[in-house]
Amino acid sequence: MGEFDDLTRPDLVGPLLAGILGDEAWRDPEVRLISGGKSNLTFELACAAGSVVLRRPPSGHILRGAHDMGREARVQAALAGTDVPVARVLYSADETGPLGVPFYVMAKIDGYAIRDVLPDGYAEDAVGRTALTNALIDTLADLHAVDPYAIGLDGYGRPTGFMGRQVRTWSRQFEATRTRPAPSMDELGRRLAAYPFAEPARPSIVHGDYRLDNVLMDPADPSRVGAVLDWELSTLGDPLADVGTLLFYWTEAGERSPLLIPAVTAQDGFPGRAHLTERYAQRSGADLADLAAYVAYAHFKFAAIVQGVYARATAGVMAGQDFGDLSGEAERLAAEGLDHWKG
Repeated sequence: MGEFDDLTRPDLVGPLLAGILGDEAWRDPEVRLISGGKSNLTFELACAAGSVVLRRPPSGHILRGAHDMGREARVQAALAGTDVPVARVLYSADETGPLGVPFYVMAKIDGYAIRDVLPDGYAEDAVGRTALTNALIDTLADLHAVDPYAIGLDGYGRPTGFMGRQVRTWSRQFEATRTRPAPSMDELGRRLAAYPFAEPARPSIVHGDYRLDNVLMDPADPSRVGAVLDWELSTLGDPLADVGTLLFYWTEAGERSPLLIPAVTAQDGFPGRAHLTERYAQRSGADLADLAAYVAYAHFKFAAIVQGVYARATAGVMAGQDFGDLSGEAERLAAEGLDHWKG
């Protein structure tokens, strides 16, 4: 039995794929953990007929509302006919399915998942790195331009009061995994809860964790996104939450990147956050006057996520992945958010 067979059950999933894809070679796939997942687990299932990707929650206790694989599958299936590039969903199941937890299988897209380094010869000068940056921000603007109701995403989220609800949600998630006093996290949460976030003119599909290493870049063309991945936190709401999150993740030269966040954008030739902000404003027509508050929110949200990763890794339910010493990272991120936010 393979190392991850208990998490992926290829003896059960393989025959399902053989029927769906019409090839008996899928009955006995090999399983490999794809690195990079810090919340849900992502595996490649491969055989002579090709490769597919399986997404499932971590083992062990799961917080209510977290790791919703059904939502990931639904939004990707809905976006399949739009300008937003996504992987084709092949199969999905709830907790009554063969794994005993919700999961789905999607087509494997050829592309570069860019984290700490660029592939050799890829976007190696400022022209290529600017093209890559523009593709990333343009794809986000295109996502926000999609009418969610026109593609069957009615009921996918509650747009009214979105930001206030998000702050409350991440406050609860942090409290559920809190391990020590965190005065900066508490203060940032209080300030965000009191901030008068405006309602957007119309609801958008919000990815929830949009950043460079959550997309696959076209291996032949750095000006093209091959697929947007990791839709676990997606919903309907305020598109500026995504913009603030992307800016938080976008490390500039000379800055310290938070743990768990790749810092490839700090290399020479990558545009800074001001370029991303201007590009998004031009493509979307959005008013970005309150963007600093959304960047502060991104600090708060990611601090809560980091605390959850720390708790799950300490409990040993992340398939043996090592994320380094995260014990004080949430509080450091919150303090940074307070320092940067003057609102």
